[in-house]
Amino acid sequence: MLLLAGVVAVGVWLVVTLKTAVTPVLLALLGTALLGPLNRWLVKMKVNRSLAAALTCAAVVAVVGGAMYIIVNALIETGDQIISSLRLAAKDLAKYFGAAGTSLDDVAGNAKELLGKFGGTAASGVITGLSVVGELIATAVLALLFSFFFLRDSDRAVGALRSLVPGTSGDVAVAMGRRAFGAVEGFMRGTTFIALIDAVCITVGLLILRVPGAIGLGALVFVAAYIPYLGAFLSGAVAVLVALADRGFVIALWVLGVVLAVQVLEGHVLQPMIQSRMVRMHPAVVILAITAGASVAGILGMLLAVPLTAAAFGVLSELRTRYAGESGSGSGSASGSGSASGPASGAADS
Repeated sequence: MLLLAGVVAVGVWLVVTLKTAVTPVLLALLGTALLGPLNRWLVKMKVNRSLAAALTCAAVVAVVGGAMYIIVNALIETGDQIISSLRLAAKDLAKYFGAAGTSLDDVAGNAKELLGKFGGTAASGVITGLSVVGELIATAVLALLFSFFFLRDSDRAVGALRSLVPGTSGDVAVAMGRRAFGAVEGFMRGTTFIALIDAVCITVGLLILRVPGAIGLGALVFVAAYIPYLGAFLSGAVAVLVALADRGFVIALWVLGVVLAVQVLEGHVLQPMIQSRMVRMHPAVVILAITAGASVAGILGMLLAVPLTAAAFGVLSELRTRYAGESGSGSGSASGSGSASGPASGAADS
C-alpha cells in the first residue's frame, strides 16, 4: 500500500508539473470516448480511417461550436435579467438576515474606489486573463488534434499496449485498458444524455413558471451537469434565487420543487438506466474525487476527476474479476472430482 501510494503521488506530481501537455491528452481521451461510436460507424461504412476521424472532429467542432453559440447567446440575452434578479435576491436576504454592507450594491458602489487603488493590479489581471484565454484556445486546438490521432489510430492501440508490457502480461494490460476506456466512454455518453434531459426538464419548468432567463438557466444546468452533485446544486440554487427575486417566495418554492423532482428523476431513474454499471460509484467517492480534483487543478480538475476515477474503478474491477476467477478455478481443481455443483461449477457460472 505504501508503494502504491508513492507511485500515485509521483504520478500526480508529474501530471501537475506537465499539465500543459497532459491536459490536452486527457481532454482528447474524453472526446474520443464520446465520439467513438460515430467514428466506428463511419469506418464500418467503408470510409477511410483518416477521413472518418476528420469528419468526426469536424462534426464535433460544428456541434460544440453551435452549442456554445446557443449557450453564450442565451446567457448574453438573459444575463442582465439573471444578474438583476440575483441582486434583488441579495437585498432580500440582507433584509431577512441583517447582513448590512454585504449586498452586491455595496460592492458595486465601492468598485470605483477599489479600481483607483488597485489599477495596476487590475491591468495585470486583464493581461493575465488574456493569456489564460490564449492558453485555453491552444489547449482546445491540441485536444482536437489529439482526438483526431486517437480516433484514426485506435486500431493500433491494442498492439502498442501489448508491445509496451513485458512477458505474458499483455492480455491483462489490454483487458485493463479496455475496461478503463469503457468506463470513461459510458460515463461521457451517459452524462451528456442525462445533462440534456435535466436541462430540458428544468427549462420547461422555468418557462411554465415564467421565471426570467429560463433559457440561460437551462444552459447553465446543462454545463454544470458535468460536475456531478455539486454542479446540480449550484445551478439549482441560482435558479431558485432568480425566481425568489423576480417572482416571489411561492414561485421560488415551485422552482425548488421542479429542481428536486428532476434530481430525483436523475438519481433513481436516469442514472440506473443510462449509466453503465461499471461507472456507478458511491456518492461519497464522487464527492471525494471532485474535491481532490479541485485542489489539484481547479475547475478543470473537477471536470476530469470523476471520469478518471471511473477509469480507475474499471481497472480495479477487471483485476478483481480476473484474479477472483483464477482463485476460484484453482480451488475448483483442488477439490478433485467432486459433484458438478461444487466450487468449480460455481466459478464457471460466475
